[in-house]
This record gives sequence, C-alpha cells and structure tokens, in this order.
Amino acid sequence: MSAVETRPEDERPLSVVRQPLPHDSAELHVTGRAVYIDDMREPAGTLHLAPGWCPNIAKGVIRDVDLTRVRAAPGVVAVITAKDVPGVNDCSPSIGGDPVLADGEIEFWGQVVFCVVAETRDQARRAARLALYEGEAGTPIVTAEAAKAAGTTVLPEYRFGRGELGRAYGNAQRRTEGRFVIGGQEHFYLESQIAMAIPGEAGDVHVWSSTQHPTEVQHIVAKVLGIPDAAVTAEVRRMGGGFGGKESQATQWACLAALAAKVTGRPCKIRLDRDDDFVMTGKRHDMVADFRVGFDGEGRLLSADMHFLSRCGYSADLSLGVNDRTMFHADNAYYYPTVQIRSERLKTNTVSNTAFRGFGGPQGVLAAERMMDTIAVLTGFDPLEVRKRNFYGPGRDVTPYGMKVEDNVLAELVGELEKSSDYLRRRQEIRAFNGRNRILKRGIALTPVKFGISFTLIHLNQAGALVHVYTDGSVHLNHGGTEMGQGLFTKVAQVVAEEFGIGFDRVRITATTTAKVPNSSPTAASSGTDLNGMAAQIACREIKGRMIDFVAQEYGTPPEQIDFRDGQVIIGNGSVPFAEIVKKCYTARVQLSSAGYYSTPKITWNRDKAEGRPFYYFAYGAACSEVVVDTMTGEMKVERVDLLHDCGRSLNPALDIGQIEGGFVQGMGWLTTEELVFDDKGRLRTHAPSTYKIPCCSDVPDAFTTKLFDGVNREESIYRSKAVGEPPLMLACSVFSAIFDAIASLKPGVVPPLDAPATPEAIMRAVTAMRRAEG
Repeated sequence: MSAVETRPEDERPLSVVRQPLPHDSAELHVTGRAVYIDDMREPAGTLHLAPGWCPNIAKGVIRDVDLTRVRAAPGVVAVITAKDVPGVNDCSPSIGGDPVLADGEIEFWGQVVFCVVAETRDQARRAARLALYEGEAGTPIVTAEAAKAAGTTVLPEYRFGRGELGRAYGNAQRRTEGRFVIGGQEHFYLESQIAMAIPGEAGDVHVWSSTQHPTEVQHIVAKVLGIPDAAVTAEVRRMGGGFGGKESQATQWACLAALAAKVTGRPCKIRLDRDDDFVMTGKRHDMVADFRVGFDGEGRLLSADMHFLSRCGYSADLSLGVNDRTMFHADNAYYYPTVQIRSERLKTNTVSNTAFRGFGGPQGVLAAERMMDTIAVLTGFDPLEVRKRNFYGPGRDVTPYGMKVEDNVLAELVGELEKSSDYLRRRQEIRAFNGRNRILKRGIALTPVKFGISFTLIHLNQAGALVHVYTDGSVHLNHGGTEMGQGLFTKVAQVVAEEFGIGFDRVRITATTTAKVPNSSPTAASSGTDLNGMAAQIACREIKGRMIDFVAQEYGTPPEQIDFRDGQVIIGNGSVPFAEIVKKCYTARVQLSSAGYYSTPKITWNRDKAEGRPFYYFAYGAACSEVVVDTMTGEMKVERVDLLHDCGRSLNPALDIGQIEGGFVQGMGWLTTEELVFDDKGRLRTHAPSTYKIPCCSDVPDAFTTKLFDGVNREESIYRSKAVGEPPLMLACSVFSAIFDAIASLKPGVVPPLDAPATPEAIMRAVTAMRRAEG
C-alpha cells in the first residue's frame, strides 16, 4: 500500500476515536426504553390520522368521492382532501409530480386520496374504508418493458462513455451479449412511516418525523402550508431503520400531520399500518440490464455496452440521482477500455421508486459482476481470475465518467481475502463435489466492491454542527445528521470527546432539529459521519483555539505546549482538570460555543458534459461466499461467508463490523428472497411479511467471518476513516455469483439465465434452461 501523508492526530495515541464503543442507545434498544415517535407521550387532545385510497384503480380518474359515511363515522373530527391544502399540493423532493393528496387523477395503486382525522387511530382506520368512489380505471403500465414499449418516461435518457464502441466490439477476438432482470426491494424498516405535528402560535408548527432529511421535511411542510420555512421546526431523535426509505418518502406523512394540525388546531399524529406502508411508499428501483461485450482470449474486456431499463414508478422522486449512480457503478472494480453506459428512466403506474441503501449503485455493481461471470463461463477460466485480469490498475485507472482512480487497493485486498478464505482449495473441492453429485451443486464466488463516496448532487456535500461546552465540563452536541441505528451519533460524539480529551460519557447527544442546525443535507450516500464528523471537529477546534489562547496567556505557556487529554488540559509539565479550565474561560468571558461548518473538497461534476470528480474517494471491499443448490427444488443455502472491508482507519470497529454484516445480509435478501410482485392490474401482491420474505437468522451461515482491511484513507476524511453505510450491501453480489456458479456447473460453457432475486423459482427456471441446453 502506498504511503500517505499523516496529520498530527494520526500520529498521537487516541483514547476515544478508533475504540469499539457500543452504540450510544444500545442498552435502550434492547430494554425497550429507546424513545421513538410512537413512544413519545402524546399531548392532551392528540388526534390520529389514517390515509384513504381507492383499492380498485391503479391508473385512472376519480370523478367523485362520497365521504358522507366517512365523516359520520364514530370519532371522526375532520376529513382532509386536496381542497384543504392552503399552499402547494406537492411533496416531491425534486421536479414535482408528487401530490400530497391526489385530486382526480390516480397514477398508482395505493395513492392517497384523502386523510381521516379522528380521536383514535382505530377509528380513523375504520372510517377511511367507508368512502365510495366513482371513476374510470384505465390499463396500468406495470413493467419497465411495457413502459419502454409505450415510450413513457419520468426523465430523459442519460449516457456517457468513451472510445469508438462499434469498432472495438467488431475487432474483439470474442463477443457476447446478455440480459437479466434485477429486482427491486422493500425497505422493511421496523418502524413504519410516522409523524406528529403540534401547532404553535402565529401559525408555527413543530413536526416530529421519522426522516433522514429534516430540512426537506421543514421545507416541504412550509410549502404545503404556505408559510415560511422558519415557521416550521422538524425534529427526530432516532428512526427504527431507514435504509433510504425515509430520505424523501417521510415527507408526505409529515405534511399530512401538519396539515391536519392546521385544520383542527390540535396535535395530530399519523403512523402507517405495515400494509399501507408497503403499497404507498417507494422501493429500490428494479431494472432490466442488457450488456454487449467484446473480450480477448484471456478474458480481458475490450469493450462494454451497458443499457439499463429502470422502473421509476409514476414520478421522478429521486430517480435522477439513483439511476446516475447505477451508471457510476456499472464498472465496479473493472477497467473498460471502450465503453458506453446508458440508462432509461421509465414511468410506470406503480409507486414511485426512491432511495435505497446504495442509491442505485448495487444494480450497477451486479451488472458488472454478471459480465465477469459470463466471460468466465465462456472462456473456461476461473471467475476470480477473470475478475483480477480486469481490475483497475496502473495505466488502466480512469472510470467511464472520466475520474481517475487514485486510491486503488483492490489487488492487495482481494489477494488477502483469497488467501484467508482458502479460495483455491475450496474451488477444487467444489469441482470434485459437483462431479460426484447430480442433484446438489455447490458454487463459490469471490467478488470485489469499489464504491464512490459523496453525494453526486454536489451542493449536498456540506454539513453543520453545534457544540456547547458547559461550565461543569460537559458538552452538548447537535448536528444535521440523523440516527437510524447505524451509530452515527456515537461516532460523532467520539470525535467530540477525542477533540476535548474527555470521556465519551461527558458528551450529551441531542436530537436532530432544524432549530439548531439549519439547511442540513440528508443522512444518505454513506456520508453522514464524513460530513457531520468533520463539522463537529471544526466546531470543537474553534472552541479549543479560544481556550488555548486563554490558557497560554493565563499560565504563560506557549500554545504548542498545551494539549487536551485524559480529562485534563496539559499545560507544559503540569495539568489542570478540563472542567476547571472551562470555568476559568467562562469567568474570563471566553466563548465556549461554536457552529462548525464543513464542505467536501475536490469534488466536481458537470452532468451535461459527463466530466469531473463526483466522488471524494472510493471505499473497497470483497466477499467470498459458498452456496449449495438443490437443482430438483431450487432451494439454496449459503454455507460460508468471508468478508474483508476497507473502512480506512475505522472510527469504531464494533459499529463498522455491525454495518458490514448487516449490509451484507440485507443485500443477500435483495438477491435471494425478497421479491416484489405486481399483478397486471398494478396491485402489489407482496405487501406484508406473510408474502414478502426478508432474511431470517437461519439464512445466515454459522461460518461467517468479517474482518477490517488494514488501510488508511489517503484523503483528509475524519481521522482518516472511510464511509461504511452503503458499500457492504454490494458484498452480497458474491452470493448471487456463487448461485450462478453452481448452476453453471450443470453444463460447462453455457451461461445460466439467472435473474435476481435468485428465489427457488428463479433458480428452477435457470436450471430448466440449462437442462434443455444439455439435451
């Protein structure tokens, strides 16, 4: 690994940062004392909301809604429709087209038409079912292929690449093409969408929302109510999971709660039933991936033409950024000498798809891995060898979008995992096993991940933090990031404790609120710690600078001989307790508060020209997975997993390992068990845990090893760490590739037509096709 420059904090011993401290709310989580919005004590007179929607139309027009029985139902205080919106009836995070309440036109099954406000939640839900609808249903467009045929889009097609693709493909020694389906995914957070709004004086409103983006909730609630942003406070202490599903999708429910509070003058709360949450909120984008590649006799890519058909749903939502990131990661770890990558963003009469952990990147990575597996089958080379031959490297280090890969650790990281997982010996054993067994087939795959870290919408790469030091030496911390179980608050508090040289328990973590840190970015793109940690560090150093100036003058000691550690302020050869110095500073009228601000350096992106540096750095990882497949039933079992992931200098190894393992399992679910099924009428049929299967404990193999790669971030990130929220999800591509490998053993040289997720049905379709090829 190449050496990087170090800063002073990289050289001195650290007492809080890089320690495996438990999540700040861990004990509260396991004892049930962690307060979520539904656990908050409700103010007297709180009303409850339930959404009303037409169960018979996925596309069409509602000419009339008879709400007589709804209004007359027990406990009903009000029924809100689009006519009650005083401002703009739209909760879109981007270009519009997302009405808070539908007004006449219905564009997907589950679209909210009205909202019942009642004394109890049960009364509201029962009343919402009493509406009578008069309208006309059309024929919905449900699939990406149907939308492609109809020419319906939510956004224009986008493409980038380099070189003369036709010539490179035509001159290639070998050529192939393929198509496969990449399924979507339900977020399945444990806490469903929820919001509570309390009206204040002069038209103000305070909204508690389970959201990853409080500033967007503030802005859109203000827009819907027709009031200034400053009249709205959005707050969240913690979410019971988000995974991207609460980046833009939380806003509609916050708007409804705030609107009901304005109409009734009483506190109002909405919590979606699980089935309603399934049908009314967006998912991961499902795609059809086509590829056409030229390669040489050694399996090295010479040209790659990649085309994604993306089902975006009925509106744009976050589809521009999601699909762009699919394209950014369609290379994964591989260099494409000549390449074109294009994406069609298609409109369907299904719920508008949205952010999901990886934000489109996983679909691109999976397509790249499918190309590698296909080449391996056609050449007969070991798939890992094909992958290594196509890695980025010296002279082969520029991405299809023109960014140079400067921090590449792929060869070293993959090499380390290849040895620690005993890949080569196991590969030989699997070949022997498959030769002896006709029904059960084993497969193994070792796949890499290269994932860009930063928002590709450049202005989102900024953060603020507010730090107060109180006269007893305790510290109040607030920043714009949100906590959804990932440990962001813990990591940022570790940074603050380290900066002041105090114990972690002396830092008080407080709820995220727009009243303290304004104009925050969403907690997404794996950038929460990078952005908010740096903002908090800057605030701490501003306060420390003032304290050092005071101490230097008070004690006649040069500033370079003053340090903060072990709860003390080191002054030359002596020390004074931190709290005592704080009191002295206060008495001397030294400011002990600061609002830190950070913006990510170096990044640029010109989308029109498809050029720039959209990512500050890359995070890397690799996974080796082994599976066994029953070719008579399609059943599959993951038998062993080995993970090695690059977190730079980890801020908290315990939390990072938790994120790596959790991300992997969630990705494994996406690629093996979690299947979204819409019928031809546009109705989501997998809208409950009874029909939608996330991984359970028994799906995780006993042989599961996770290690952190011994690396360092060459860029000046917070304490040289690397982001870890999203990249590990793509490690699960190794499971899908291992299933592909097992099926491929049925007929060497024939590419299995395996779609994702690799459910038993999908596996049997691929197996049947392979057996036909045998015949």
